[in-house]
Amino acid sequence: MNSSLRTVWPMEICDPSGLRENPERGKKDCDTLGVMERGMTMVIDKGLGRNVFSDMIETASDYIDCVKFGFGTAPLYKTEILLYKINLAKKHGITVMPGGTLLETAVQQDVIPAFFNTVCRLGFNAIEVSDGTIEMSRKKRTELIREGKQHGLRVFTEYGKKQSGSLIDAEMLAYTMESDLDAGAEFITVEARESGLGIGIFDKHGECQEEMINNIIEIVSDAKKLIWEAPLKQQQAMLLRKFGSNVHLGNIQPTEVFSLETMRRGLRQDTFEFGVREKHTDEYCYVI
Repeated sequence: MNSSLRTVWPMEICDPSGLRENPERGKKDCDTLGVMERGMTMVIDKGLGRNVFSDMIETASDYIDCVKFGFGTAPLYKTEILLYKINLAKKHGITVMPGGTLLETAVQQDVIPAFFNTVCRLGFNAIEVSDGTIEMSRKKRTELIREGKQHGLRVFTEYGKKQSGSLIDAEMLAYTMESDLDAGAEFITVEARESGLGIGIFDKHGECQEEMINNIIEIVSDAKKLIWEAPLKQQQAMLLRKFGSNVHLGNIQPTEVFSLETMRRGLRQDTFEFGVREKHTDEYCYVI
């Protein structure tokens, strides 16, 4: 089969929502991480090998904005494989960072300069500042954000404790968010771990606690600066229905990138209503 052949789909089928493939709404860019009009998808990598990671990038890179090497997994790789993964992601315009727990370990072990030097030497282009496992003063959190910026890194922060049963305090989230953004952070992630059960905005069954979400969005200054960790399908669907297809979502499993993108576009039953449009165009999207 000629690899130059293209399969042409009508825009109404490729993206019934009319949001993800419209160039006027913005596309992923390796210099800007993704414009505000396009909801980010942050994937959690808990130890993918070279081939599986390569397959994910080959098939789904257009729908991935950031890959996070979860918790403290980054030092466990053979350096050759770690460098391969970092460079491949960056080549496709994807931001790549170690998990926040690794920086918390550096704080606890008092090796912060070595952490930043290693992160930069390996080629990571972002970090996550969190205190989900340790206690961290506001002053220290601000210092870490500013140090990350000084090293030329994008800085994401995270709010929430990782202990089971820990819920989100809307007022503290709003305060932390404002302070983090003032210090130079780009986005703040709402903690849910990789399970999404009994933590953050989710109950023990993984269901969204909508009243808590409403309290959060009523008090924070800019909900577009929030990334909601939502590892489970029903959580993603609920947040998409509540905020729209361009909500920022994190802790997405590598095998679920396509599934999430279909929900963003209204190509799955859970959000099929996104495909109801007032006007249709003659535009087409192209898939190589």
